[in-house]
Amino acid sequence: MRKPGTSCAEEILLPGLSLEESAALRLTAKQGGWLLGGIAGFLYLVSRYPWGVLFFLNASVTIFYLVLTIYKILLIWPAEDEKISQPKMPQPEQWPTYTVLVPLYQEAKVVNQIISALNNLDYPSECLDIKLLLEEDDTATIEAVEKIALGPPYQVILLSPCHPRTKPKACNEGLKQARGEYLVIYDAEDKPEPDQLKRAVLAFAQASPLVACFQAKLNFYNASQNLLTAWFAAEYSAWFDLYLPGLARLDAPIPLGGTSNHFRVDVLRTVGGWDPYNVAEDCDLGIRLYRRGWRTRILDSTTWEEACGHLSQWWKQRSRWVKGYLQTYLVHLRHPITSLRQLGWQKTFHFHLMVGGLLLCLLVNPVYWGLTIFWLITRSQLLNQFFPPAIFFLSAFCLFVGNFVFAYTCGLAVFRRHDDRLVKAALFTPPYWLLMSLASWKGFWQFLFKPFHWEKTAHGLFTPGVQS
Repeated sequence: MRKPGTSCAEEILLPGLSLEESAALRLTAKQGGWLLGGIAGFLYLVSRYPWGVLFFLNASVTIFYLVLTIYKILLIWPAEDEKISQPKMPQPEQWPTYTVLVPLYQEAKVVNQIISALNNLDYPSECLDIKLLLEEDDTATIEAVEKIALGPPYQVILLSPCHPRTKPKACNEGLKQARGEYLVIYDAEDKPEPDQLKRAVLAFAQASPLVACFQAKLNFYNASQNLLTAWFAAEYSAWFDLYLPGLARLDAPIPLGGTSNHFRVDVLRTVGGWDPYNVAEDCDLGIRLYRRGWRTRILDSTTWEEACGHLSQWWKQRSRWVKGYLQTYLVHLRHPITSLRQLGWQKTFHFHLMVGGLLLCLLVNPVYWGLTIFWLITRSQLLNQFFPPAIFFLSAFCLFVGNFVFAYTCGLAVFRRHDDRLVKAALFTPPYWLLMSLASWKGFWQFLFKPFHWEKTAHGLFTPGVQS
């Protein structure tokens, strides 16, 4: 029975997370009003001053590209000669109980693999609370789990197949029953380093009381499978080994990765767990933790995953991430003044660049690539109106230096991982950027028409034999 005055969406949310903080609302009435007003104003200005408006947009985007390029350089600069790690500490006599959540949906192929990885964890079994989160109608995965005949510390939680069918909704069910002081999520194909839980406990012990989460680094065990996985691994290495440590070093909000987030359970419950309507629930939770006064740091431990080696699977995953980043960006802009007060000017700047800025780049890049190709083919003087000398110089700087920074960052990241085989692939990534932009437009389209649809990524497609 629904409580009076509540909606279906509100009943799914955990205490601590309000409907206004959830992606269940695509846009609030106020956001919708501002959007319609902005579109109407833009169309009016275009009808009156078409060339002036287009010139202003071009200049604004060019300046944004310049700021983002410089920002990325400054963000990773210390990483060239600095390694993020936690100091060694004596091990406790009694390890705290640790809850491990493993959402499994249509993952029959990799059930044995994840159980093997969990069994390899170097943590006292009596202090583990491992919860496998399965859907009631996922017969194949349920049968695969039953064949293993698991006992303690494993517990199988069956979830009713109801809307929204998302990973964060499953994780919230696990959080409700969590017995641990700390909690971590592992995906179905994950292979965390065996001592990762111990490292996390020791990291929490020496960290500030305000640190509520440690994000382990993610990378791929099949990076050398093909060119797509090599590009994907280079991107992941740059993100988790350079950019996120850079954000942590600056005490900025950190958009979390989808797995290997280590949380203090009491804090996670206080902030309302995950938003079941957000398909990039990790990014949203990272920003929400910061706004509530908590901090995230990077754990010097790696979880190895399976990179999408098939374009169709990569396409689904990437478009979902972009859709979720758009959801997150809009959610945290519902009350801009409140958000600014909670984050502060500097941290708001980080949020706009690392969440909104990534979205804008991915969506706008094809426009500028198209203009460049158009000019190279036609040498048309029409573009001169939009690219006077100053703007042309800045645009050329962003085109060459900005793209070089992206490629250099990826190359640096895989080189620091001592994976020389991937450096060459990292330095020749323009086709990968195009794929990212095309997937981003798909994610944007889905946000309009299927905002809560979770496109499932298939795992277990990699054939062992060529390991990275």
